[in-house]
Amino acid sequence: MSKEILLLAEALASEKNVSNEIVFEALEVALGIAAKKKADREQMDLEIRIDRETGDYKTIRKWLIVEDLDYTYPELEKTIEQIQEEQPEIQISVGDYYEEELPNEAFGRQAAQTAKQIILQRIRDAEREQILNHFLETHENIVTGTVKRMERHGIVVELAPKLDALIPREQMLPRENYRGGDRIRALFWKLEEFNGGRKQVLLSRTAPDFVRELFAQEVPEIADGLLEIKEVARDPGQRAKIAVLARDQRIDPQGTCIGVRGSRVNAVSNEIGGERIDVVLWSDDTAQFVINALSPAQVSRIVIDDELNSVDVIVAEDQLALAIGRGGQNVRLAAELTGLQLNIMTLQEAEERNAAESAAARNLFVEQLEVSEEIADALVNEGFESVEEVAYVPASELLEVEGFDAELAESLRAKAREVVLKAAEEAEAKLNEIDEDLRTLDGVDEDMLRDLAEANITSRDDLAELSIAELIEITGVSHEEAEKAILAARAHWFAEEDNA
Repeated sequence: MSKEILLLAEALASEKNVSNEIVFEALEVALGIAAKKKADREQMDLEIRIDRETGDYKTIRKWLIVEDLDYTYPELEKTIEQIQEEQPEIQISVGDYYEEELPNEAFGRQAAQTAKQIILQRIRDAEREQILNHFLETHENIVTGTVKRMERHGIVVELAPKLDALIPREQMLPRENYRGGDRIRALFWKLEEFNGGRKQVLLSRTAPDFVRELFAQEVPEIADGLLEIKEVARDPGQRAKIAVLARDQRIDPQGTCIGVRGSRVNAVSNEIGGERIDVVLWSDDTAQFVINALSPAQVSRIVIDDELNSVDVIVAEDQLALAIGRGGQNVRLAAELTGLQLNIMTLQEAEERNAAESAAARNLFVEQLEVSEEIADALVNEGFESVEEVAYVPASELLEVEGFDAELAESLRAKAREVVLKAAEEAEAKLNEIDEDLRTLDGVDEDMLRDLAEANITSRDDLAELSIAELIEITGVSHEEAEKAILAARAHWFAEEDNA
């Protein structure tokens, strides 16, 4: 038997182009399973160990050493005391394995057939693993394959002999139809491992990086480092925007990516189902980048709010539809490209909003600083928006306001500080009214507590009765943070129902 095992291992390794070790491991697993079935030892932990030099093999039974034997797994576990009854001199610890050699079984036809199937399956898996590893070592980001078949969950693509990949349905372009034998290009997306260790190559045709890599193939200047695609935003199958930057000032980045008579951009567009591609200039100036990203719409002016990471974009009435795009597509892609929240409005809407904000600020100054409308107007016209700004701005800036003297400036600062201090004291008093169970609630921090106190939410039940949208409006937290806080506040309700 020993010589036959060595010859079998060598023949299989040569035929399947795998290492001898893989064949030996497959043989050990197969013979171990056959040994269990042959002697009705399915509950035992058996191993077959083959000597790589001689081909001889041994059957080993393994016992896990446990502290107390509760007979949950009597065929698999033993205590140290039980082992020492058989071998008093042995040194072993809990968690170790005790091994016992058993007589080898003589395998019949059925056992041999079972072993053969297991060995072949293991070798096929090892062969597939080798092919996959070779692919991972040598593949480029964009791969080309042959459509093997269309399935309900996606397209199966043959990348190489015995190596298939999958383009999941959600990673396919809308209205794409392929037949078996068609050539297809896609982006290497990721390697996914399923239960049992099986690995699957997943491809994508909708990822933004697919457009980036296609341009890299079509535009030599990108590979040479003279041009860079900084950002990509896509509405797969319909429209995309790419932001490009030239590393060499002699290069026109837009013209280079578009090509002569649109040859380069059309080649990319044809590959992705005729998707329209806007090539825009990237800029590290936020205002300019937003203007570029919204092309072909013409922007009149923009207002940037760094705290909210948003931009108000003002356009003429005849540019509004173009800026927004069909179904909001243009502004959505521009927002994705810039990473900012873009609020599109007409000149009239902007003027109306500014008038409303100015009126609100004016009323605030009149009521809280107890000044005339003329003084409040002067503050608003100078750009002051809150009492805090008046309280802590240097006196020299207030003196720059037309009609303000030193006495008025100091009086305004003093009154503003008094208002701010009083508001802080009131907020602290409200904060002290909050129940302890709300203070210690998971997901509620100090900033959220202050906002809740301002809204007279002082108990856990008060918070539990809010909707997620209401909590977001009160505190300005994210949807995930609001959901976490509200679920934590409601947890005791469910506990009470279970107890009932």
